Amino acid sequence: MSHRILVLYGSYRSDRMGIRLADYLVAQLRQRGDDAELIDAKAIGLPMLDRMYKEHAPGTAPAALEELATKIRNADAFLFVTGEYNWGVQPGLKNLTDHFLEEWFWRPAAIASYSAGRLAGTRSSYAWHNTLSEMGMVVISSTLTIGPIAQTLSEAGEPLGEAGKFLDKSFGRFADDLAWWTEAAKAQRARKAPPY
Repeated sequence: MSHRILVLYGSYRSDRMGIRLADYLVAQLRQRGDDAELIDAKAIGLPMLDRMYKEHAPGTAPAALEELATKIRNADAFLFVTGEYNWGVQPGLKNLTDHFLEEWFWRPAAIASYSAGRLAGTRSSYAWHNTLSEMGMVVISSTLTIGPIAQTLSEAGEPLGEAGKFLDKSFGRFADDLAWWTEAAKAQRARKAPPY
């Protein structure tokens, strides 16, 4: 069964490394038969949050915001790819996420974190878990943590060496977990309308 999955990535750095992981994840999900799309916060270029999507009168939201709202509403699940900035989350991805609220509700989310070092962005993963839960998503228990990223994935998002082999091995269980929750959420939404 194909799922519509948005892979959200938020680094604005000129030499960003996490795009390797985002590209890898999109490719792997597509190989499994999913309809995966990369949502790159830098490419979309939303302004710093002033007004949430829902705070615009109908038909007056900026085009990029309207298009992204439609994609989020039509998604079955989300995969957040996050680096760690000073023990916290990337501001670009957080800014993109905060433009919406109800659009995220009642769907599962997964987190893949990375860093240049051996801690692999785990602290940002912890922070995102709470944030996404608060925003109405069911965050799956499986996570991917990639570090050092330059020793795990090539610039083309291809696995490298032993670290890359471990990522390939870990991805299957991670994706299976996300697929299970995606199917469960779809079935429940079809059976019964969400309570709000």
